[in-house]
Amino acid sequence: MSIIRLATRKSPLAQRQTDLTIELIQKHQPETDCEKVLITTSGDKKQSWSLSEKGGKGLFTKEIEDALLSGEADLAVHSAKDLPTDMPEGLEIIGFLPREDARDVLVMREGLKDGYPGHIASSSPRRRSQGKMMFPNAIWCEIRGNVDTRLNKVSKGNTDATFLAAAGLNRLSINSWENIIFKSIPINAMVPAVGQGAIALQVRKGELEWLKSLCCAKTAEAVNIERTLLRLVDGGCQIAMGGHWDGEELHVFHEDWGKYTLKLSESEIQEPEDALKAWIEKQKLTEN
Repeated sequence: MSIIRLATRKSPLAQRQTDLTIELIQKHQPETDCEKVLITTSGDKKQSWSLSEKGGKGLFTKEIEDALLSGEADLAVHSAKDLPTDMPEGLEIIGFLPREDARDVLVMREGLKDGYPGHIASSSPRRRSQGKMMFPNAIWCEIRGNVDTRLNKVSKGNTDATFLAAAGLNRLSINSWENIIFKSIPINAMVPAVGQGAIALQVRKGELEWLKSLCCAKTAEAVNIERTLLRLVDGGCQIAMGGHWDGEELHVFHEDWGKYTLKLSESEIQEPEDALKAWIEKQKLTEN
C-alpha cells in the first residue's frame, strides 16, 4: 500500500481542507493510505502580529513548503489565498480542488443599534478598505485567530462585527452561531482575495503527476488569472487588493485605483499576462 503524507496547518479549517483532499485521493486511489503532517507556521505563532502593518507574505505557508522540500511530506494542502506568487525552487502547484463560495460574509452581533456595527475587527487591509466604504463611521481594530475564536469575539461583545470567508464557514458547516447574524457580501461590494475559496495542492516538481487528473480545471483557470494579476501588481498582505474571476469577468479592487471589472478574450483567459500587464500599466499612468 502506498502512503501519501499531507502537510497542513493545525487549525480546524486547514484540517477540514486536508480531509477533503484525502477524500478525493481515496475516492480514486482507494489503496492509498493518507497521513496528516501537522505544521505550526510562523503566522500561527505570531498571533499578536499585525498583518496590516508588518505584512504576512509566506507566514502561513513557508514551514509547510519546507516540509515538502525536506521530504517530511509528499503533498501540501494550502488555502490558495495564503500562497505567495513566488514559488520556492523545486515546488509547484499541481492543481486545485473545486472552488467553494468565494464571497466574504459580514459576521455581526444581534441587537446592534440601527443594525449598524460601530466597531469592526479585521486584520485584512483588503476587507478594511472596502468595508470602510460600507461603514464609513465605524471604528476598526485588529483581530486574529481561527474561525471559532473570531465568532466568539463577536458573540461575546469584544467587537460588533468582523468579516469571514464564506468558504471557510461552509467547509466547517457553520451557518448559525449564538447571538450572531451572517450576511453574505456580493462580489461587486467586496472583491475577494486572490484565490479565496480555493484549496491549492503543492508538490515537489515531477511527483504525484496523477493528481492533475483529479483536480478542477475550472478553478485552476480562475486562480491562474487572479494570481497573475497579483504577481504583476506585486501585491502582498500589506496592500489592500482583491481579484476574482467569475468565469466571465475579472473583478479587481486596489486601494489606489478603486474597483474595476475586466473582460478577457478566450485567448487572454488562457494567457492573461499581456492583457493584465497592459491594464496595470494604464492604472499606474493614471495614478501618476
